[in-house]
Parts: sequence; C-alpha cells; structure tokens
Amino acid sequence: MKALLALEDGRTFSCTSFTGPGEAQGEVVFNTSMTGYQEILTDPSYYGQMVTMTYPLIGNYGVCPEDVESDRIHVAAFIVKEYQPFPSNFRSKGTLADYLIKSHILGIEDLDTRALTRHIRKSGAMRAMISTTDLDPESLVARARLIPSMEGSDLVGYVTTRKPYFWKDNSPDYVDAKSLEDPSIWRHKGTKHSVVALDFGIKYNIIRCLENAGCEVLVVPAKTDAQTIKYLNPDGIFLSNGPGDPEPLTYIVETIRELLEHFPVFGICLGMQLLGLAMGGKTMKIKFGHRGGNQPVKNIDTGKVEITSQNHGFAVDLNTLDKNKCRLTHINLNEYSLEGLKNDTIRAFAVQYHPEASPGPHDAAYLFNQFAKVMENAKA
Repeated sequence: MKALLALEDGRTFSCTSFTGPGEAQGEVVFNTSMTGYQEILTDPSYYGQMVTMTYPLIGNYGVCPEDVESDRIHVAAFIVKEYQPFPSNFRSKGTLADYLIKSHILGIEDLDTRALTRHIRKSGAMRAMISTTDLDPESLVARARLIPSMEGSDLVGYVTTRKPYFWKDNSPDYVDAKSLEDPSIWRHKGTKHSVVALDFGIKYNIIRCLENAGCEVLVVPAKTDAQTIKYLNPDGIFLSNGPGDPEPLTYIVETIRELLEHFPVFGICLGMQLLGLAMGGKTMKIKFGHRGGNQPVKNIDTGKVEITSQNHGFAVDLNTLDKNKCRLTHINLNEYSLEGLKNDTIRAFAVQYHPEASPGPHDAAYLFNQFAKVMENAKA
C-alpha cells in the first residue's frame, strides 16, 4: 500500500505501508541498534516519536512476549528500509507486522532510511506526518507543521502507571493506591533494600536489574508527592527514564527537591535531567538526540570507556550546575556532552544512558550495585 512521509521542512519520502492503511504523526528520530526492535517499540521514552531503524532488515526474528519493556507499544510509527515478513527464531510468537497491526501502529518500508537519517542528522529531529490516504506532498507538509512541538510538552502523564505496583513473576503486581498510606506495605523490609521508583516511563528491565541488585521495588505514579514517599520511608529513591522535555515537569522537580536531603537517589535518562533541574541546573534539546546501542562514554573516576545504550533527545547543561555541589562522572566521547553526575553530600547520582542495556551492551550494569552500596552505607 502506497504511503508518504512528509517532514515539516518540506522534504518528503515515498514509501509503502506493511501494516495496512492509516496515518501517524510525531517527531521523527533514528535508532542505530542492529537488534532489539521490540524493546524499542515498547520503551515509553519513545512516546510521541516515529522511530527510524538504521539497520536495513527488520522483522527477521519476529516478536516474543518476554521481550517487552512495558505493557504496550509507545512509538507513533515504525520506519524501516525492508520489512522481513517471515521470521526465523525459535522464540518467535508472531510477526512484527501483526504485532504492530494489533496495536494500530503504522509500519512503513521501501524508503531510503539512510537518506532520512542523514537528513535528520544534518537538520535535526523534526515533526512529520505519514499517511496512506493523503498522498499530496504540500498537504502533508502543512499538516506536519501543525503538530505540537515536543519542547514544552508534558508527556510523562501519558506513560506513567495509574496504580502503584511491585514486581512479581516477571510482571507488575498492582496494589491499591491507599496502600501508600501504610508504611508496612513493604514485603521484604530488612532483607532487601526498599526502593520507591518514580515512574516517568520506566522500562521493565530496569526493575529487574534493581531486584537483581537486592532491591524490593515499589513503582509509583509520577505525581506521587514527597510526603507520601517520606511516610513510606524507603531506603532509596529511583528516578526513571521517560519521554519528552523535562522542563515542564515542575511538579516532579519539586518532589525530587524535597526528597534529596532524606534518601539516596539514583536516576537514569529523564531521571538524570530531572535531578539536574532539582539541583539548580538547566536542560537543553539535542539536535538529533542519542538513540542506539553503541555510544562511547568515559567514566571519569575509573578512566574506562563504556559502550552504552542510549535514548534521549534532551540533556543537562553542565555549565549551569553548581560545581561545588555536584560533579561530572561520565562524558560522551562523541561530542563531550554530560552523561553522568554525582553529589556525594546528598547521596545522589545519575546517568544519561541506559545501564539496564536492553537492547545494548552490559558495560554499565555495575551502577545498580553501586546504588545498593550507597543505600547500605546510608543505613550504617
């Protein structure tokens, strides 16, 4: 089925849909990972974005229910060079096309994804429309320009959990919201580190990694206030990844500020940006973002280079942070942007990349054990 992709700057790409008729809108970005498309599709950080895969052949290993990072697909559309309709994988439970169709997500192929990626890399991530019905370039470009910008939009409210939950049998175990009024809610207090995870779009594998580090994780909605969390008296606070611009999330920043003096804090991706704002810094939009499983990051403390998995379009501006209160711990070796920060006084640290590594390398998995050690030392 013929389709058309139109960017807000006027450039268009003819393509075809492998999921049937439909339309989609959002910010077009690209991901350089060779595998892991199901994890990418279900990563809440991609909410409102249409993802282009730079690896040309997508769909060859099908889909598997065990590989999801949340309870649904979050991308607005999926863009590939060539879709593979016949998967070959003993774990596969279906095709990528059927998976997208079931969630009413548009998938397109037969376009030059290399040209699209180079255009975004040069001009920056931008708004776009895809349609199988409106094939008029001028009309579709005009519609793309009407899409609300990601900057200034609060997207966390679309992806955060509505009810708190623990992790049980590899899936969320929901509890009643009134349970947050009872500090005895913890099931393994004393034998595991109790962690409240503020859900801005948390990935399931982050919860698994925290539990593997000896934590009992209670995931709570993004709007959970500081007083409720203080009443639960956890050993530590985790700030999750999530979509969009951190600056409109002032209600979350205020909550983090109130918690910093009381609990050890660990943040990932959007969690780091919000921690930076809570410590008085500012954030900025990156031209085309970092998305893929191959970003080199240097650990300043050890001197080692970690190959990291990343997915973010915003970053903390290092120059706006008070260097007497926090310090740089990791830096991106491609363009020397801030990848990690730490404040030893208030036992808070964060990284911009994804140490849970799904998909991606395992070089940064030590950070979860580091968080556990900080909590252990806080108890002593």
